[in-house]
Amino acid sequence: MQTVAAHTLGCKVNQYDTQAMLELFLREGYRIVPMDQSADVYLVNTCTVTGTGDKKSLQLIRKIRREHPDSALIVCGCMAQQRGEELLATGADLIIGTQRRADVVTLLNQVRETGIPLSAVSPLSENQAFECLSVSALNEHTRAVLKIQEGCGNRCSYCIIPAVRGPVRSRPPEDIRAEVLRLRDAGFCEIVLTGIHLCSYGRDLDSSLSLLDVIRMIQETSGILRIRLGSLEPTVATPAFASELKKADKICPQFHLALQSGSDTVLARMRRRYNTSQYLQGVDNLRREFPRAAFTTDILTGFPGETETEFEETKQMISKVGFARIHVFPYSARPDTPAALMPGQLPPAEKERRARELIALGHKVSSLYLNEWIGRESAVIPEELIDGCWEGYTPEYIRVRLRENDRCIPGRPVPVRLLGTFSRGMRGEILINTNGKDD
Repeated sequence: MQTVAAHTLGCKVNQYDTQAMLELFLREGYRIVPMDQSADVYLVNTCTVTGTGDKKSLQLIRKIRREHPDSALIVCGCMAQQRGEELLATGADLIIGTQRRADVVTLLNQVRETGIPLSAVSPLSENQAFECLSVSALNEHTRAVLKIQEGCGNRCSYCIIPAVRGPVRSRPPEDIRAEVLRLRDAGFCEIVLTGIHLCSYGRDLDSSLSLLDVIRMIQETSGILRIRLGSLEPTVATPAFASELKKADKICPQFHLALQSGSDTVLARMRRRYNTSQYLQGVDNLRREFPRAAFTTDILTGFPGETETEFEETKQMISKVGFARIHVFPYSARPDTPAALMPGQLPPAEKERRARELIALGHKVSSLYLNEWIGRESAVIPEELIDGCWEGYTPEYIRVRLRENDRCIPGRPVPVRLLGTFSRGMRGEILINTNGKDD
């Protein structure tokens, strides 16, 4: 039996695509093995959102080729879409970019038959359809990522994603429902909806379709206990949107609202479609319906021309929102983007300094958020045993380590009281009702 190993860089969309391709290999009789084991086929799903993504992708590709010269090497994803045939020089056997992933096994067989490396990167077009790749049973835990949308049309000044992911394409509702049922039958109880620009779901299918329609459909599916949303634009978080979300009791009150900068002048140069007042209004709208919601975000620091004053505005914004978690990225110029040509490019050392400051601030606000939960009650879905203790997540995506493990069943929620923090999240104890049984 042949073996395949895979590594994913970047976002949850990439994670989903990798899982879907691995499932195609499974259907052809392959066995999946970890990346640190010898394999007949290695698959690297690359990221090019930042220069760091490019660097890590190339380092891994070269390392695999050096250590496993006789194995087949497949390179896919955003960096592959951007660089195409150029990556054949790294020793890769097959390049497929962000398309033709459904043909990955067929294309690999073609390369093996001919002995000729192949770049099968297809150009993006405005009228291309959503590539329906399905995942049914790869994740060993209780959560499954479900990709419902591809592409973005916003064209922010720093972002290369529209060039490597193409225009907005939405997955047909009937296909989404079919996969939700497959995932449920495979034992998953939590669905994480993801896409390149999730809020644009439905625009290319029917003017009446929206993300809310997908949420309502999953809400009505028995066996699915939680619905978690990927990244949202703050402007979508209107009072009406928040009110509709509240009607779906399976929605997890953890919202990733894209911020990028807390300075209005930087947001304008970034060509973001909101300002800080609109962002705060979106947070308030969601908090009105979900008072203890966790807010997470991405911050891009060191943008061209970012002054110390603008940087301080971002720090103030982070504290004002009180994020549960932030992801910080120093700006790196991406090819063929307007920001790459802007004046005022900051030195790498300065961008790194600002990133370190924001990461430290992120740890501080995250600790403040977790401390607010000490002594409170929530529900945890046990996922995995680590060092003899079950760990899982609350609806707010707080990782909880449970003291008592005899009553834990993966995928079955248990009521807990949160006791305090530890390095990966919080410690909790299972609550017992007066009858001596779990609530």
